[in-house]
Amino acid sequence: MSPKLGRSAAERLTAAVKAYDVRGLVDVDLTDDIVEALGAAFVDEIDAADADVVVGHDMRDSSPRFAAAFSAGARARGANVVSIGLCSTDENYFASGAMDAAAAMFTASHNPATYNGIKLSRAGAQTLSRDTGLAAIRDRAIEYLRSGIPVSANPGEVRQADVLADYAEALRRFVPLDDIRPLKVVVDAGNGMGGLTVPAVLGTAAGLPELPIEVVPLYFELDGTFPNHEANPLDPQNLVDLKKAVIEHGADAGLAFDGDADRCFVVDENGDPVSPSAVTAIVAVREIRRERENSDSDAPIQVLHNLITSRCVSETIEAHGATPVRTRVGHSLIKAMMRETGAIFGGEHSAHYYFRDFWGADNGMLAAMHVLAEFGGQPHPLSVFAEEFSPYQQSGEINSTVEDVPQAYARIVEAFQARAEFDELDGLTVRGHTPEGEPFWWFNVRPSNTEPLLRLNVEGADLATMERVRDEVLALIRA
Repeated sequence: MSPKLGRSAAERLTAAVKAYDVRGLVDVDLTDDIVEALGAAFVDEIDAADADVVVGHDMRDSSPRFAAAFSAGARARGANVVSIGLCSTDENYFASGAMDAAAAMFTASHNPATYNGIKLSRAGAQTLSRDTGLAAIRDRAIEYLRSGIPVSANPGEVRQADVLADYAEALRRFVPLDDIRPLKVVVDAGNGMGGLTVPAVLGTAAGLPELPIEVVPLYFELDGTFPNHEANPLDPQNLVDLKKAVIEHGADAGLAFDGDADRCFVVDENGDPVSPSAVTAIVAVREIRRERENSDSDAPIQVLHNLITSRCVSETIEAHGATPVRTRVGHSLIKAMMRETGAIFGGEHSAHYYFRDFWGADNGMLAAMHVLAEFGGQPHPLSVFAEEFSPYQQSGEINSTVEDVPQAYARIVEAFQARAEFDELDGLTVRGHTPEGEPFWWFNVRPSNTEPLLRLNVEGADLATMERVRDEVLALIRA
């Protein structure tokens, strides 16, 4: 490899390594040689020579060859590759935890078909971020691109493993669904990996007994070109088909998974979204209850939630006798706090849900099963059931292009300093001084890590309050 090509590959690799994973354009930012170097560097950085490394991939056209290239690099440095083939990200975490092995998952999640990426985990599904090893892996890989990958005296071997049935069985043990009332549920897999995992977990495809759940499939065909819509349920336009199908089929609920099926969004019988904050509160109640039933200890129970979730989340956690712990946004941060605090569960506004008993990793399928179990154990429609967990009004995330973030912050502080309190745990959170009887409000503004954007989230006790605060803050941001 020429020095010129080496420099070019190094630049591309540097651009592809993000804060929490590797992600970039196929055959532009990520090429076979770059991925092979990453496989070798990963083994070296985590000292996995003579140990197992799980490798799985999603349904994108480039994923199998990238998985093969990574495996070649890993084996060259002495790791034994356990190839689990097509899988969801949370299935990959399951394999990492159950085998106590490091893992690599090839996926670009909800990104378009032209992208791919890698989510890397240490043994026990402990994901890597730029601050906890990913930067060092990048630097080692750059050196291998320049000088070549030295082959270990004892290169590793590769073996195949099918973990889908074990994964499905484990999730059913975690959240039993046998005794709920019969439910009809439309599931939009978005041509992503939910098309593989949903029939195994909620159906009989993995050889498990039938559940009292009729699944109406939507876009279960695995297709990394995403021919129907992007596999990004966070965008409301990608829920249009699900809403229509729920109403047409008279379903009790709808579920939408992203491309790698680690996030799940819920809609009610009218096709209206059940917010991730409400899902967090519902799952928290069940996990607190389960902890009380299964533990003889009187130790405090902690549940994590990021600072963008609704106030209802912390109120619900406290009402059920546990301690809410507020965190910054970001899955690697929350996973680290899950380990540090011993929290039993954590939820984010982005529909990532973390479980202590799932190695602290996130699992959208488990969250969906919790909602179905709790909802299916009572007689009311989902819209009525979810109202208890959605008492306040939220704006959702609103992005604004801002070149001078400090100046925008200064305008906000000046406008609100006499009527609010501030904290800077993550961006700027502003809570209004509201006299007793007056409707509460709060908002958070956070800069994007990669773009000149400010992200605004507002919550108010009622719609009029939320809209008033939202409009005032947006005017200050965009001034």
